[in-house]
Amino acid sequence: MLRSTTANMLARALVRSVRRAPPSVFMKSAPNGVLRTSLPLSRAFSAQPVAPAGASAGEVDVGKYFKPVEVTPSGVAIVRLDGPKPVNTISFEMSAAAKAMWNAEIAPRNDVKAVVFISAKSDNFIAGADIQDIKNMEDKSQLLPIIEDGIDFFKDMKAKGVPMVCAINGPALGGGLEWALWCDYRVCSDSSKTKMGLPEVKLGLLPGFGGTQNLFPLVGVQAAMDMMLTGKDIRPPKAKKMGLVDLVVSEHQLEGAAIAAAEDLASGKVKVKVPRKPKSWMNWAIEDTPPGQNKMWETINKMVMKNTNGVYPAPFAIIDCVKEGLKSSDMDARYKFEREKFAELAATSESASLIGIFDGMTALKKHSFGEPEHKVKSVAVLGAGLMGAGIAQISAEKGYRVLLKDKFDEGLAKGEAYINGNWDKKLKRKRMTKHKHNQNTANVVGLSDNTESWKDHFGKADMVIEAVFEDINLKHKVVKEIEEVTPDHCIFATNTSAIPIADIAKASKRPEQLVGMHYFSPVPSMPLLEIIPHAGTSDLTTASAYNVGTKQGKTCIAVKDVPGFYVNRCLGPFLVEVSALAKDGASLELLDKSMLNFGMPVGPVTLADEVGIDVANHVAQFLSKADLGVRMTGGDISLMGEMVEKGWLGKKSGQGFYTYDGKKKTISAEVKQYAKDFADRDLGLTEEDVQNRIVSRFVNEAVKCLEDEIISDPVNGDIGLIFGTGFAPFRGGPFRYLDTYGIDKYVAMMNGFAETYGPQFEPCQLMKDMAASGKKFHK
Repeated sequence: MLRSTTANMLARALVRSVRRAPPSVFMKSAPNGVLRTSLPLSRAFSAQPVAPAGASAGEVDVGKYFKPVEVTPSGVAIVRLDGPKPVNTISFEMSAAAKAMWNAEIAPRNDVKAVVFISAKSDNFIAGADIQDIKNMEDKSQLLPIIEDGIDFFKDMKAKGVPMVCAINGPALGGGLEWALWCDYRVCSDSSKTKMGLPEVKLGLLPGFGGTQNLFPLVGVQAAMDMMLTGKDIRPPKAKKMGLVDLVVSEHQLEGAAIAAAEDLASGKVKVKVPRKPKSWMNWAIEDTPPGQNKMWETINKMVMKNTNGVYPAPFAIIDCVKEGLKSSDMDARYKFEREKFAELAATSESASLIGIFDGMTALKKHSFGEPEHKVKSVAVLGAGLMGAGIAQISAEKGYRVLLKDKFDEGLAKGEAYINGNWDKKLKRKRMTKHKHNQNTANVVGLSDNTESWKDHFGKADMVIEAVFEDINLKHKVVKEIEEVTPDHCIFATNTSAIPIADIAKASKRPEQLVGMHYFSPVPSMPLLEIIPHAGTSDLTTASAYNVGTKQGKTCIAVKDVPGFYVNRCLGPFLVEVSALAKDGASLELLDKSMLNFGMPVGPVTLADEVGIDVANHVAQFLSKADLGVRMTGGDISLMGEMVEKGWLGKKSGQGFYTYDGKKKTISAEVKQYAKDFADRDLGLTEEDVQNRIVSRFVNEAVKCLEDEIISDPVNGDIGLIFGTGFAPFRGGPFRYLDTYGIDKYVAMMNGFAETYGPQFEPCQLMKDMAASGKKFHK
């Protein structure tokens, strides 16, 4: 019950959070779950450390980043990129090596008639610039001459006066795509790994190596804005259609096709134009006439404001750069404008916060629990409801053999229909091939109690994930039944979010192989997975859970076995404080508006309606009876209890805090009177008052969880609440938010609230200690 409660509440929250973040700010915005993480942040830049800035070309080993240049008999120089890491990235050191390579092996040679850039690696071109270079530079204004030097390098390449062809296989992202845009011709493979994009916006930045100026002339302003404001990946078919690439070939034909194109360009047999395709009359009217441009920018700005609430500066900087490019014919001035905007963004707290999320995601891909002896290949899922079906879906998509079992055939059929429906939608939207669709379908074996062979199938399972009802007796029954038919090495994972894992483990004959895996609903689009070992869980079992979750595409955090675990536990005081504010006269409209303006995906009133008032009430009731003590006091959660009695269950019933009529929602006179009667006083609270009271309860509980070792470090805490509750990404999570705000100032504010409103606001001991020491949670 609580599992589905919080899951559904957070599902909508995160989806909207993603929509409000830079990944989806244009009219063709990315789909729900864009924070799936594909979580695309990890592809904006590489996290590999590099040599300090300032190394001269003479100190750089060119061979560390490039294979020796080959020149064909026809005069085509083949430059093979091959950095020291698995993925090619553009670092300061790589840039110096590129310049040294060009000046020594290309620029002085008269026999070079064309150049082909291609990766020596089998699965990537260039994945982006190295984020550590930016992070390590305290004075971001120092980026200006470095970026200018990079632009000068690309201009020097162009000045050679020979055609340049880029051959792309695998990711060409960020600086990698910008490199390709400086070339005259682009060939890409049709590999499923090939994708192109400019995802810098997801780190609060913009394309800084000419991307904002070189893209829109090639593909048009609307398509360019869509790419840069969403940071989306462009796959080969679409890239060809929009003119981003000139040719799509099979992977094994890539190099030959690139060389042939270079020869044809050099001989004049092939000529290219920018843009590649004539504009339609409609696009010309929109992009090239003053009235059309005015309307276009008006529409874009509206969408940016709608999806970001104006709290992310990067989308607006990208807009400014493209506008500058449209009005100026001076390319040097345009590139200067772009790099100045880049340096400004790099110095913002929003960019630092988003980079912090990126770093956290990178760090959480690894764990210290060891390497399991048995690799999980077959995953059995018990319960074919929305949670179970969702777990089965993401497991099958990643290549696991999945056993989906429900007690009844009818339940199994609904679960299978849910999975197939999701895959059918992907197929229709061309996000999945027919081959992959068939492969996924074949990976799922449906079973019920009526299937005579279900025990034989489970006898080959490596992990069982149960998603049955939240009833301890039922879970004990399931544990005993399943352990009788599964092999000795099989791991049992429970998806509970209410029952202590240790209590469930009491029924197990292999308690060391039982672990909690708390998914959030809808499972296919929610990126977070809480992994909860109980005191007797072995490290290798935890490692297996971590490995499975990571392969499923989840960002995993390890959490202590306590009521509410981490995410739900932090939500408790949040919900209580909302009721306290209502008691103090805060209107429903003020509650929603305040938290939206803070950067949360939805306000608390809308959240409760969308989750279901009955469900939100259940969460609050459960956590009020847990071990949070005074931290769950100060409000009156009967606010929602009485609404449940009235049948005001929220959006699903058409009446909650809001009255729903199709897409319209209003607050009725009856609900306004109910809220007025509930209030004890009217303190004349401001938006800032509401924000500080709600967020302080939320943040304090997160720090208390760190103090009590429920989470291991601030990174887990930040990622958990961003991906689990939609905590404003541009603030970087609760711990980075405290660092930015000033922990001492925050403690003083909470102490003032404690004096005014009660002990529920008293800062936890760790927060007091951090304030006294002057330390920060993040270095």
